[in-house]
Amino acid sequence: MSKPWTSARRTSVLRCLVARTIVAVVAVCAGPSPAMAQGEPVAASRVRRQEKSARQLLTPEEWTRLDRAVDRGLAFIARNQQGDGSFPTASDGQPGVTGLCVLALLARGHQPGKGPYGARIDRAIDYVLAIQDPNIGSIFPDRFVGGVPPRSYSGNYSHGICGVMLAEVYGMADAQRHERLRDAITRGLKYTRSQQIRPKANADEKGGWRYVHIRPGNDSDLSITAWQLMFLRSARNAEFNVPEEWIKEAMGYVRRSFDVNERGFVYALSGDERYCSRGMVGAGIVCLELGGQHRSETAREAGNWILRHSFEPYNNSWHPEDRYHYSAFYCSQAMFQLGGEDWRRFFPRLLRVLADAQHTDGSWDPETANGYKGDAKYGTVYTSALAVLALATPYQLLPIYQR
Repeated sequence: MSKPWTSARRTSVLRCLVARTIVAVVAVCAGPSPAMAQGEPVAASRVRRQEKSARQLLTPEEWTRLDRAVDRGLAFIARNQQGDGSFPTASDGQPGVTGLCVLALLARGHQPGKGPYGARIDRAIDYVLAIQDPNIGSIFPDRFVGGVPPRSYSGNYSHGICGVMLAEVYGMADAQRHERLRDAITRGLKYTRSQQIRPKANADEKGGWRYVHIRPGNDSDLSITAWQLMFLRSARNAEFNVPEEWIKEAMGYVRRSFDVNERGFVYALSGDERYCSRGMVGAGIVCLELGGQHRSETAREAGNWILRHSFEPYNNSWHPEDRYHYSAFYCSQAMFQLGGEDWRRFFPRLLRVLADAQHTDGSWDPETANGYKGDAKYGTVYTSALAVLALATPYQLLPIYQR
């Protein structure tokens, strides 16, 4: 088990985050501010504000409950790791589910090669790296590429998820893996861009992403687009070359996915795929935040949409495509970004319902959106990783999701 997430440990992490922020600010300033010139202890003041903010996120009792649920969930995930480094799921869910499991471990502060889960993270990274196509850079099994069965529509999900994971671990990896990661991320970015610029029948879909195998009706959707955009942003944070044009085009598609009548983000722009779900509304907010549009009017309206669509009772759904755990993951990130009253009205309730629903072995139920059990095949390790990621938001240890 990991060390408890004590207030002292939270303070230590916050001090590190604040220190990085201060260094960045100093680096771009043309000169000292009046306060700095007068010798005011700016760094200490900011640390105090950050620590106070952390205390305001949750009560001590909620922190205790959060730590217990996350640690039990991670123990369940770790126990189920397979010999090849992957985590169990349906074949077309790989390596995306393995990437999610690594992200869940990272979200609690675990690192490659260190601590109780370090070796497991290393094996999972190696599994993902071994799957990448050396020529085109796609991060999913080549047996799902091409026009003959058993082709899958999930490949670009896996690519985006694993791209985020590899970019997040890039700065933590040992020398043995560092260059392999650099090469994999660079090739992965080229594949991501190649998918973004595929021809689109509808000009409004420019900048978005879709399945490896295009289905009739829409050439882009917000769900896959969100993962690819997160990959671009995470890679850029790790100082990879990601042209602003790529992100600008993606943000254009995200903004066009907002439905002014529904006051939320839709999965796709036309036909029966034009619908709001909690996952897509949360994803839209996260994308806006990653694009630098913090607490915009659109994001706040979408936040109100989420508050009107509760996550109680557990595993509820009001649309066949409204996946509970996937939605909880996105909405938790989104509401943290909005902060303030939006966060306070949302997260304690989500914490309560997820903690109450957790099984004694640390797992959560499979997805059963509105009675549709198609995603149940991805299993309980998949939903448990999503639940942990939804709960781990207050730790703020994954750079891609920091406010």
